[in-house]
Amino acid sequence: MLDSYRHQGLRKKLVETIKAKGVSDENVLIAIEKVPRHLFMDSSFLEFAYEDRAFPIGAGQTISQPYTVAIMSELLHLKKGDKVLEVGTGSGYQACVLVAMGAKVFTIERQKSLYDKTKIFLPAIGFGTIKQFYGDGYKGLPTFGPFDKIIVTCGAPRIPDALVMQLKIGGTLVIPVGECDTQIMRTITRLTERDNEIRDHGKFRFVPMLENRNEK
Repeated sequence: MLDSYRHQGLRKKLVETIKAKGVSDENVLIAIEKVPRHLFMDSSFLEFAYEDRAFPIGAGQTISQPYTVAIMSELLHLKKGDKVLEVGTGSGYQACVLVAMGAKVFTIERQKSLYDKTKIFLPAIGFGTIKQFYGDGYKGLPTFGPFDKIIVTCGAPRIPDALVMQLKIGGTLVIPVGECDTQIMRTITRLTERDNEIRDHGKFRFVPMLENRNEK
């Protein structure tokens, strides 16, 4: 799987674009520059791989806009070694960016076709440490929690209580919330067993997070 000097140069330009939009976390920017986004896309889209836009990946899903990936990664305030749950594996790109930032990633996908693909693909490109699961993202992975951080990469109609309960005290959940075409990016920080701090971070657009739906 080729990662040419041209691809690397395009990633440097992409990082400059993201920086110009306000992302300043060096750990995020280094990870975006390190992970070859073109490998996660269909060959027909390769010429667009380093444009700052989302593209379809099949099963009605998309690979997120790099700026969105960067913002969500920045909002996590990751520390090296943090245990992170990702809801919505998709192409696997966001998970790989988190690994490149030093996280230990557990990721769950409800679309069987995408799960089957990334289960083979991610180890093949050097990201075999990612723990992948097929299941309902609303339920999270309670057996493997609690988590330092949780990231949801699809638009949720509400904040799932099960995910908040799987956060460590002091942990943060990043999730786009809303039932319309656009969602509000929110961070939920678990302050105590009962108290959480919720902050809003602007409007974004995601494919919907569907409940009790697994593609066979």
